[in-house]
Amino acid sequence: MFESVTIKDIAKALGVSVSTVSRALNGSYEIGSDTKKLVLEYAEKINYRPNPIALSLKEQKSHSIGVVVCEVANDYFSQAINGIESIAYNRGYHVIITQTHESFDRENANVKHLLSRHVDGLLVSLSAQTTDTSQFKYLLDKGFPIVFFDRAAPGLETHKVVADNFKGAFEATETLIKAGYKKIAHVTNSNNLLISQERLDGYKAALHQYGLEFSPEHVKYCNHGGKIIEEVEIAINELLSSVTRPDAIFSGSDKLTISCMGILKKLQLKIPDDIELAGFTNSDVVQLFDPPLTVVRQPAFEMGQVATELLIKTIESKWRVEEFKTEKMPPEIIIR
Repeated sequence: MFESVTIKDIAKALGVSVSTVSRALNGSYEIGSDTKKLVLEYAEKINYRPNPIALSLKEQKSHSIGVVVCEVANDYFSQAINGIESIAYNRGYHVIITQTHESFDRENANVKHLLSRHVDGLLVSLSAQTTDTSQFKYLLDKGFPIVFFDRAAPGLETHKVVADNFKGAFEATETLIKAGYKKIAHVTNSNNLLISQERLDGYKAALHQYGLEFSPEHVKYCNHGGKIIEEVEIAINELLSSVTRPDAIFSGSDKLTISCMGILKKLQLKIPDDIELAGFTNSDVVQLFDPPLTVVRQPAFEMGQVATELLIKTIESKWRVEEFKTEKMPPEIIIR
């Protein structure tokens, strides 16, 4: 078992008190320069490093941030995490990443684990199963810093960083309409998520503006957001076998867009000859397809950066933060 060197070990080796070693390592003026030099040289020689847990208990800060996302193997979240780390490390914070895999129970467990690690704050994107946000409300009421990004919790008073989901969905649907498609279906994430509701609203608004009827049977919810491929296959097959078979599909998330492409190919349906597809995704893979897809791309890296800046500002505030803002960032529609 690895045993780290403590200041008690240094004090014993040099024949001085523990408090003298502590003062020397902290650069105190209360001890002589010769003693300070002796301690620092010996500490360097034996490769002494301060115990981060001990420091966090002393300072009541761990200089670490907990991140809760559905999964890292997701183009949006991997880019957002890069943005989070780019700010955090430059500001002296470590990042601890946890995955919910769209499970409410795992989300709860992850939050409890991160709190046991004494993180200074949390960056959270809710799981698809989450309807009960009381755990977060309890922490916020106690003054614990939390910033939601992408999948925010409605009704909780804290900073939030989101994409303009309504605008992205409206423009993607509008692009399909202008290309001549009249029967556009929408395959989306769990209805529990605010982003799903906002993207559905954008889709419906575009249909309404261009005089197309909204059909509830053209909307399919995938509660695991594309993680379970059979769930998406059922949704696609139901759409294709319906009396009002769609001529285009607008997919509402990163994973769903890629899943839809794979399923349509498996069914030997050609895009756009047999059916058109457009949707939200931050994957660069879609550029390689022939023909490439029209996609809505979220500013994931920048959203991660902004969320981290807001969290660190909250953590380092001398006074409890009472005023919060929601940063709504515009998505980019890439028409292929």
